[in-house]
Amino acid sequence: MKVTKARKISPLMRYVYLTLGTLILCVGNYFFKFPNNFSFGGVSGLSLVLARIIPSPILTPSTIVFILNNALLVLGFFVLGAGFLSSTLYCSTLLSVVLVVMEKLWPLTAPLTSEPLLELFFAVLLPSFGSAVMFHLDASSGGTDIIAMILRKYTSLNTGSALALADAAVAISALFVFGVEGGLFSIFGLILKSVMIDFVTDSFRTKKCFQIITTNPDPVVDFIVNRLRRGATLEEVTGAYNHDRKTMVITVLSRSQAMALRRYVRSIDEHAFMIITTSTEIFGKGFLAD
Repeated sequence: MKVTKARKISPLMRYVYLTLGTLILCVGNYFFKFPNNFSFGGVSGLSLVLARIIPSPILTPSTIVFILNNALLVLGFFVLGAGFLSSTLYCSTLLSVVLVVMEKLWPLTAPLTSEPLLELFFAVLLPSFGSAVMFHLDASSGGTDIIAMILRKYTSLNTGSALALADAAVAISALFVFGVEGGLFSIFGLILKSVMIDFVTDSFRTKKCFQIITTNPDPVVDFIVNRLRRGATLEEVTGAYNHDRKTMVITVLSRSQAMALRRYVRSIDEHAFMIITTSTEIFGKGFLAD
């Protein structure tokens, strides 16, 4: 088996993607979540509840996000240590600053449209996509993620369960602060958010697994190794019907690489037999660590 090194993202591009993910999260929160009082978890949801309970022209949702995020970062530093910072510090600080800037540049006094379901869709879709980008790069926007990490350290709860409890508590509180309609929208949004984040995160991790049975494996292997820069495994196989000896090429590729390999194999060997499956968890060198 010949294995090539995985193509790792550069530190610069990593922070470019983290910045884009954070900006998408900000747009969803400020333009769709805040004006509609959709409080489905997280620091942004808690800020809406607190802004309603403590009405003040100074303590706006964006300002409260800034205060809570920084307070939780300090708490996380003392409880979890400096190791948890780096990317989380960058994303949470950028989130807080951008929300405050948006509030100054584009003050909103009402929702953008008169369709709450349409606004709920974007209030869930955009932040979920932004969060999924950060999770994919082993980062987060801070907030209740830090609370979940602290609970995991000192209790038997895993991160997912702790985060779900924290977000659920915020969403349920919306029932008492914003009324039944606002509360139900918030609870519904929390459910959609969980599904959306899982879907987007799995999409980032999706790989195509190839099993190619051919009598001419050399050009296929050359294309995989030298053109696609991936590894491959070769296995000698025997057909059950006519007992012909063939070679099975096994490899795992990204979606774009999979399309290129499929086209190439069909162009050089129309009799090649290909089995292509989808997986979101590939462990080993060049993929997920154990």
